[in-house]
Amino acid sequence: MRDWQVERRRRTRHLIELGGLMVKSGVVELTGDDRAVIYGALLWVAGKLQSKHHNRAQKLWGTIGRGSFEIKRGVDRK
Repeated sequence: MRDWQVERRRRTRHLIELGGLMVKSGVVELTGDDRAVIYGALLWVAGKLQSKHHNRAQKLWGTIGRGSFEIKRGVDRK
C-alpha cells in the first residue's frame, strides 16, 4: 500500500472516531442533528480554548470526559 493511502486511511479513521464522539456525547440527538447548532457549539468551545481561560476549560472538560469514559467502560463490562 502506498504512503498516501495509509495516510488517507489514518485520517478517515480519525474523522470517524471524532464523529463517534459527537454521537456518543448525545449532541447529535439533542440538537436533532442540526449541523448549524453543532458547528456553533464547536466554535464556542474553540473560542473558549483560545481565551485566557483555556487551561481551566481544558482541565474541566478533560476531567468530565475521562470520567464519562470510565463510567461507560464500567457499564460495558457488566
